[in-house]
Amino acid sequence: MFRGDVERDWAPGLAIGTPTWVAFNADRDVWVSDHGPLLASPVPSAATLVGGIGAHCVYAVRHDSIEGPGQWVPIRAALIEAADDAFMAIQAGIQRLEFAEEHRFCGRCGSATENSSSDMGKQCPSCALVAYPRVAPSIIVLVTRGDQALLGRSPRFVEGMYSTLAGFIEAGESAEHAIRREVMEEVGVRVTAPRYFATQSWPFKHSLMMGYFADWESGEITVDGVEIEDAQWFSRDQLPPLPPRASISRALIDTWIAS
Repeated sequence: MFRGDVERDWAPGLAIGTPTWVAFNADRDVWVSDHGPLLASPVPSAATLVGGIGAHCVYAVRHDSIEGPGQWVPIRAALIEAADDAFMAIQAGIQRLEFAEEHRFCGRCGSATENSSSDMGKQCPSCALVAYPRVAPSIIVLVTRGDQALLGRSPRFVEGMYSTLAGFIEAGESAEHAIRREVMEEVGVRVTAPRYFATQSWPFKHSLMMGYFADWESGEITVDGVEIEDAQWFSRDQLPPLPPRASISRALIDTWIAS
């Protein structure tokens, strides 16, 4: 199963559990010690509360150097290797930390903001404007045609890898319409019957990935050449290299394989 909080106990914004912290440098790399990315207390003073995750009260910190054995690991690689609690701490931690850094001042009047006393927002004491952590809803969809699945390759993927199609939902747009629009834009085919699967929070950047299956309706593959450089129909016994199992894209593919 993909990583996430579907079956995890966590309380966003609440100081519950044993104090633990996760560190990020300016490049969004994660410090991974010999014991993993969850670092034991004492928590540095300039820390942002993330919430209670399992038995941990997690804080996020921006740091240039950490004492003790360990190394900086790119955030995507750290997420792929992380266990469930660490995955949640990393993906929620970087989003909470960046929200705190990017909303130190009011976007309306420029005054310094304060932490809201009732939720996870930042409130302006001068004009009362409240800002909340950014969540960018996105769709990610596995299109099938008979016993074949449509997988695409982005220019940024590792060599040889193909994955499901994805894209951001525009303001005023439903997830179901975004599926039809994104698939048509990226690979030129028309789909129908979108069916909800699951969601996953993914910090690239602040995405809430909404997973769906959909059926091919008509059209031949014509890639846009920008978001997608190649797309093909694959059968279960002739699949290319796939995304890591931590991702909802891989969960969609694995669910189809097992069906």
